[in-house]
Amino acid sequence: MDINCGSYVIRHVQSAINQGKLQEEDIDRALLNLLSVQIRVGLFDGDPIKGQFGTLGPQDVCTPKHKKLALEAARQGIVLLKNDKKFLPLNKHSVSSLAIIGPMANTTALGGGYSGVPCSPKSIFYAFSAYSKKTSYAAGCLDGVPCTSNAGFTEAVSIAKEADFVIIVAGLDLTQEAEERDRYSLLMPGFQTALVTTLAAVTKKPLVLVLTGGGPIDVSFAKGDPRIASILWIGYPGEAGGKALAEVIFGDYNPGGRLPVTWYPESFTSVPMTDMNMRANPSRGYPGRTYRFYTGPTIYRFGQGLSYTNYTYNLLSAPSKLSLLGTIKAISENMSPEKGYEELDYVRIDDMEFCDSLIFHVHLSVVNNGDMDGSHVVMLFSRAPKLFKGAPERQLIGFDRVHTVSYGSTETRIAVDPCKHLTIVNELGKRVLPLGDHTLMLLDLQHIVSIER
Repeated sequence: MDINCGSYVIRHVQSAINQGKLQEEDIDRALLNLLSVQIRVGLFDGDPIKGQFGTLGPQDVCTPKHKKLALEAARQGIVLLKNDKKFLPLNKHSVSSLAIIGPMANTTALGGGYSGVPCSPKSIFYAFSAYSKKTSYAAGCLDGVPCTSNAGFTEAVSIAKEADFVIIVAGLDLTQEAEERDRYSLLMPGFQTALVTTLAAVTKKPLVLVLTGGGPIDVSFAKGDPRIASILWIGYPGEAGGKALAEVIFGDYNPGGRLPVTWYPESFTSVPMTDMNMRANPSRGYPGRTYRFYTGPTIYRFGQGLSYTNYTYNLLSAPSKLSLLGTIKAISENMSPEKGYEELDYVRIDDMEFCDSLIFHVHLSVVNNGDMDGSHVVMLFSRAPKLFKGAPERQLIGFDRVHTVSYGSTETRIAVDPCKHLTIVNELGKRVLPLGDHTLMLLDLQHIVSIER
């Protein structure tokens, strides 16, 4: 927590005091927690000039190294969600004109709520101008992201009809989502959806839809529309986001980002936000929450993301069986009243010792089957034995980003700690390691690890 965040907490505590929402013991607890955090981050460790970062100053801001890092972070964060008939990447040598349309197309405000002052911000429209001498822009939504009117549609349609390719940049910004600003709908704001569908109907050419913002958006209309050839999500890409996006669309960079959240349909907003149960409950129509337990329909799933190339995995090594012999404490107090401890289909983690001896690695090769080099994120998931009630649908064990060359393979290893990664929390709130067949999942590749007492 930095000083600004600490000030934020203090302001909200003071506001709650003024409104009579906090009791005296709540105030004491909040301020003690804040003080504890400030101590842990070293705000009271003597002269800050003598600290690790004490000599940092203006000369350390906006250096070439930092700008390079901002660009690389934006590149790696871009997620390609749809690419029908390999529409992207565009051939930069055959594009004579571009239309860049949308409320987020010509703004430099591409940072999120906790962004600092950008060094040399450039808009997405500016970045695409470097790829085509004839690049036109229209907002489409005259009042920005809220898009409360279709008054700007005429200009947008006009430039779209004249261009070889149309790129629409829409979605969310901080007028829609921020501290103390919650969204009430998962749909695109205002007339944004109408803007996209209008352009798709009148231009008679495939469109590229680029989405900004930090939260999920129900774009099922675009996902299923063949006139919208490609969909990309760029989040809040920062000052270099425009350049990174242009590099991806024109094939100078092969996208490899993955969605960090599940994209739910608009119907998910009918689920009461006060219902904090994680597990699904079909008897009352409750779909659960997060990628681990959610069983309802999705627009795009957690971890989804396409590339301009195709990847396959080869499992090089991973155990098929694990024995817990010698790792379970010899205690009797946790025996089931109905069964002896030896008959239970799980082991409580509290009863485990020497867990480190169970750690193993999943060793695999990632094969690039395409004609482009690429950065690829390997995500290893696990699923508990099917008979175990209340277990997650799947849970992420770990991930790694690897660089792959065209038609080549790259090896990587992901560590698996069974006492952490293969455990679940049962309905009594106890963390347990289920016995039986655990499924490790890498894309379509599955491997069974059987855990036995």
